[in-house]
Amino acid sequence: MSTLSTHPATLPGRPSSHRWKVLAAGVAANASFSAVFSGIPVTSLVLRSDYHLSNAQLGLALGLLSLGVALGELPWGVLTDRLGDRKVLLAGLLGTSAALCLLMAMARPGQGGSAFVWLCVGLTLAGLLGGSVNGASGRAIMAWFAEGERGLAMSIRQTAVPLGGGIGALLLPTLAARAGFGAVYGFLMTLCMTSVALVLLWLREAHEASPSHTATAPAMPALRSPLVWRLALGTGLLCAPQVALISFGGIFLHEVGQAGLLLISVLLTLVQVGAAVARIASGRWTDRRGQRRPYLRACALGSALLFLLLGVSSLSGLSVSLQWLGGVLVVAGVVVSAWHGVAYTELAVAAGPAQVGTALGLGNSCVFGVFFLTAQAIPLLLQWHGWPAVWIVTAAVALLVWPLFPPARKAPASR
Repeated sequence: MSTLSTHPATLPGRPSSHRWKVLAAGVAANASFSAVFSGIPVTSLVLRSDYHLSNAQLGLALGLLSLGVALGELPWGVLTDRLGDRKVLLAGLLGTSAALCLLMAMARPGQGGSAFVWLCVGLTLAGLLGGSVNGASGRAIMAWFAEGERGLAMSIRQTAVPLGGGIGALLLPTLAARAGFGAVYGFLMTLCMTSVALVLLWLREAHEASPSHTATAPAMPALRSPLVWRLALGTGLLCAPQVALISFGGIFLHEVGQAGLLLISVLLTLVQVGAAVARIASGRWTDRRGQRRPYLRACALGSALLFLLLGVSSLSGLSVSLQWLGGVLVVAGVVVSAWHGVAYTELAVAAGPAQVGTALGLGNSCVFGVFFLTAQAIPLLLQWHGWPAVWIVTAAVALLVWPLFPPARKAPASR
């Protein structure tokens, strides 16, 4: 595998502009899968109604999507380090398309009692197969971009998550309500197949462009590194408030603020757009300053404070306007989603060039494991003490992340 410390433009046979095509293919792959794992939860209001689900069944179905990703991420990451980015991305995207085709054929509402079973099976498979895109695209980007650009490049890649989620938030609830979930699954399958075409056109292994570029061994295996585990666990836990807001924020706005479907879609779209802008800005800022770890710690603390405010605002007896609830929810959603590209860059650098796929796979296994557990916990928290319990507990989880992200280390800023 290629050394990550050399700038692609300095390598013979590798045009410097091609790295942007690699980045574009990675963004497309992540956006298409994000539209699945972030977009389907946004339809939760319609999903619960059309499939006649309880909150517990809804949490199970959405949680299985995350569980599938959690189970598949680390094996996909190891395979990426062994087989390469291109093969793994193509296998995962094609497999996700097949899972969506299964959902379209077998899991539409109105197909009898088996529809919910097939919904759970299809979402699990979509997560299990689609989890390949994270580690594979991250490894490709870390190989093609130099140290002074990696934070920006990885943050641009991570904007694919809110970009795909924004597409889902904007289109999928209305599409589900008007055309049904068969149309939803078909639309998502089309996005995945479009990404397959871009990967075939643009993504190639970095070492293929420069065969003389040799690998360097990491100082320690990634799965034995305490630093890698700290970063991976911190990354996963800080996703608990994020997935709570993405998956159940629409229901919260409907039940507490009496918001309609259109307003819910607009507010959740604003969260995704704001997160995309914040990710790019944070990647560029940390590239220039070389301060990734302090930024991560600040995001954990800011998220804890904002979700605490959201919990206090939803206490019964308080007279809070829908505008206030929507505004706090949007700001909290942006802050808790802004740090991903920076965290994945720090995780990849900590692992070393030969194990980027493994480290990113570990990080994403933690992320989606937390996604699954959060989806199961929220219905229980709602039964316990309602929405204040949901937001205050997730604020506490964010606060626990602060000591997991290591303190600042000296790192040269790019010039």
